[in-house]
Amino acid sequence: MNFLITGVAGFLGAALAARLVREGHQVRGIDDLSTGDPRRVPPGVHFSRGDVNDRPKLWTLLQDVDCVYHLAARVSVPESVLYPSAYNHVNVGGTVSLMEAARDAGVRRVVLVSSGAIYGRQDAPALHEDLRPNPGSPYAVSKLAAEYYVHTLGRLWGIETVALRVFNAYGPGQPLPPAYPPVIPNFLYQAVRGGTLVIHGDGRQTRDFVYVDDVVRALVAAGTAPGLAGQVINVGSGEETSIRELANLILELTGRRATVLFNPRRDRGVERMRADLTKARRLLGYQPRYTLREGLLATLRLDPRFSAVWNKALTASPTEVEPNPWP
Repeated sequence: MNFLITGVAGFLGAALAARLVREGHQVRGIDDLSTGDPRRVPPGVHFSRGDVNDRPKLWTLLQDVDCVYHLAARVSVPESVLYPSAYNHVNVGGTVSLMEAARDAGVRRVVLVSSGAIYGRQDAPALHEDLRPNPGSPYAVSKLAAEYYVHTLGRLWGIETVALRVFNAYGPGQPLPPAYPPVIPNFLYQAVRGGTLVIHGDGRQTRDFVYVDDVVRALVAAGTAPGLAGQVINVGSGEETSIRELANLILELTGRRATVLFNPRRDRGVERMRADLTKARRLLGYQPRYTLREGLLATLRLDPRFSAVWNKALTASPTEVEPNPWP
């Protein structure tokens, strides 16, 4: 098949591209490199630098494409609070531009990578797709608007559309920006170097952490499985882990001493997040293969930012490895 991936130089986009190339598909990719890294784009991908709002460029890239994976987006929740217009321009406007270009090029299917952040605060113990969205940030609002646009335009124009609400994805190569870094690569980076793990609030809030390979398998299935038009599907691990538990596990796995600080002034976000995967199992045949422990170990082993220090700790004598200070 012929695929186009928007945001191909990002964390998930590059991992998806590598999988599709290995399976023998023809893959094109576009990224404006505002946050993406061209070094992530795997060999075999026809890469173009460009803006997802550039309809003529999109139309050119979409010729003979069977399916589009739309991952291009701005993704920082705190940043979206500061710059909501920028998030609306890229996440909403860029989605509409892509759909217009897909219509004009005759694309059959569009898979949107959405977010579990759309659910916001809910009373349900597990977040299922029939819950009423309660977005709590401009980022979440922009993703919800993108879902509505994709499905509405798909129905009007005869394009099969699927939205995958991906929860907290992590894995080797996940970006670690200086401002608002994702929690897992940040904790790993601090732990292997004996730095400081900062927990916002009391750390009892939970998240659903899903390893990148599991997300990619769900994406591949969403691009080819029949009967998915108009569907919204969760992609997560189906397990919830508190930030305290995450910090504890990372310190255990790395065997390093790190300072743990609590920041009570910073908003800790929603209380609980856990994806209900019933629909993903039924429609995609999706079942996560990695536990959090297994995914963290794979990240430590495969990500060069962590592996050199971690491997050195593993080969040290017991007296050289400092004890875990977490109570």
